[in-house]
Amino acid sequence: MSQTSTVETHAFQAETRQVLQLMIHSLYSNKEIFLRELISNASDALDRLRFAAIQDDAVNEDAGDLRIEIEIDEEAGTLTVRDNGIGMNRDHVMDNIGTIAKSGTKAFLDRLSGDQKTDAQLIGQFGVGFYSAFIVADKVTLLSRRVGDSAEEGVRWESDGGGEYSIEATDRESHGTEVILHLKEAEKEFLSKWAIRSLISRYSDHIGFPIRMPKEDEEGEEKGTGWEEVNQASALWSLPKSEISDEEYQSFYKYLTHDLDDAQCWAHNKVEGSQSYTTLLYVPKTAPMDLMLQRDERTGLRLYVNRVFIMDAAQALLPHYLRFIRGVVDSNDLPLNISRELLQENELVGKIRSAVIRRSLDLIGKLAKDDAEQYAKFWQQFGAVIKEGVAEDFANRERIAPLLRFASTRDEGGEASVDLASYKERMPQGQDAIYYITAENHQAASHSPHLEVFRKNGIEVLLMSDRVDEWMMAYFTEFDGTPFKSVAKGDIELGALKSAGKKDAEKEDGDKAEESAESLDAALLEKVRESLGERVSEVRSSQRLTESASCLVLGEQEMALHLQRLLEQAGQSVPGSRPVLELNAGHPLVEMLQSEEEAGRFKDLSLVLYEQALLSEGGSLTDPAAFVRRVNALVLRQAETT
Repeated sequence: MSQTSTVETHAFQAETRQVLQLMIHSLYSNKEIFLRELISNASDALDRLRFAAIQDDAVNEDAGDLRIEIEIDEEAGTLTVRDNGIGMNRDHVMDNIGTIAKSGTKAFLDRLSGDQKTDAQLIGQFGVGFYSAFIVADKVTLLSRRVGDSAEEGVRWESDGGGEYSIEATDRESHGTEVILHLKEAEKEFLSKWAIRSLISRYSDHIGFPIRMPKEDEEGEEKGTGWEEVNQASALWSLPKSEISDEEYQSFYKYLTHDLDDAQCWAHNKVEGSQSYTTLLYVPKTAPMDLMLQRDERTGLRLYVNRVFIMDAAQALLPHYLRFIRGVVDSNDLPLNISRELLQENELVGKIRSAVIRRSLDLIGKLAKDDAEQYAKFWQQFGAVIKEGVAEDFANRERIAPLLRFASTRDEGGEASVDLASYKERMPQGQDAIYYITAENHQAASHSPHLEVFRKNGIEVLLMSDRVDEWMMAYFTEFDGTPFKSVAKGDIELGALKSAGKKDAEKEDGDKAEESAESLDAALLEKVRESLGERVSEVRSSQRLTESASCLVLGEQEMALHLQRLLEQAGQSVPGSRPVLELNAGHPLVEMLQSEEEAGRFKDLSLVLYEQALLSEGGSLTDPAAFVRRVNALVLRQAETT
């Protein structure tokens, strides 16, 4: 860092330089988003000031006429976006702009405590969004002053988007922030008043604050006195649905979420009567990369009271499994200074929450009913999150269950396209359960030896490979009166499968498999169990297997082996499991076992049968090298005999 007078020069963090390059090069085809981002940041600053004014009378006196101003200077080649919001001091500027992914809102929250902290769940996009200015500008100047600070405590920040930025103290008469873009020569199109007005109309028409530009005469020349509003400055959700176009709904969604893509669908509802509130809910097209990690960091719904922004990420209004929903809830009945604690206890909030959940699920259900192709894309993005609702939201389980989609043995392509109602319709007479299997991935589920007798008898099995599936099925015991049954747990009634089979030949094969299973001697099974010791609870003949030599069967309430392994890797304690080992009497390895008399080789072969079954279930070996040695010895022995 070098210092001349009061000007300091600092280097951007490495991550910040990378983001700048990404903004400048990767988003060039969407360069007009810079204006949307800067206006959104200004709107957030105004929202934060209005929120602070509710809590502090001194701030309320400074709030004044909240607005955003945009000014063009063609001669200087600059475009200025100005607000009279909460503003920043030197520390805010250093933290928010010099460091990537550290928003002003986050610092604001860290400084608060108690109910204030929980009340102030405001959106903070003044990190990455600000850098979009460098898409069109070769130099950006920022002037700001925090509300409540003196005029001498203003700050000036400037950078050309390279490796450094300068910062210095400056006098500033009013609070708020002013961003001056020195446009690149190739981007002078944004000096057009018509172009700027068009972008405002497209992206920011309904942000809720007036956006002003200098007044123009009939020829489009600035009059030099006064300002005029160039947006509707009305809350979109407060307008009748008949007056809002699809384009306006999409524009508001992009303003709300900073998403480059359109929303997939939305629902706009207004409730009047004993309680009055409005909801505008959106389903995005794509999920953020960290969606599965956002259970406690939701920023989906903005809560307004009489169109005054109160908080973001209103968790009392949105359950964990719907954290991808974006939108607005505006109540006429809640107090403006409602605290987080009161929000959770308020009876009206409970009713609004129920309505938000119901309408969100109805919106998703309508998409599933009307457009199977689009719903398949939705499920690919958000299906794993929806499954959480089965376990977490018992009251709405009947609404959630029809939305679920699974892969199955009916379609080996791996696409999750089977709904539970369709599965039940295809169930043959005599089948009294919905069969499923969970595994670490689709390939492991599809190739599980547990499926062999089901495939032979033409019984469809759902293939579940999301990490949430095993947890979900612990709570999901039946659908429409039909119980779920894991093909890898507990006993399988072969007689029921045979009666449900499609062909007589397959029934005969099942009879032969049953007869073959009964041919294994009880003494042999006990000898194998003794060889394996505490690894298994029992060894028995298998009615499941038709091709594989062995498989492991867990108890009805036991956790799948692949999930046990994941929890152990995460440092979680997992209760010990002693599965049942099932052997296929007709398999050559089992026949070899029956004829083996040498104790050492009998034990090795027993271990190989157990370990290969363990691997096929997604378990892990405690001594992989020993397993390799045993397999090699078995192969060499077989080669010698042939």
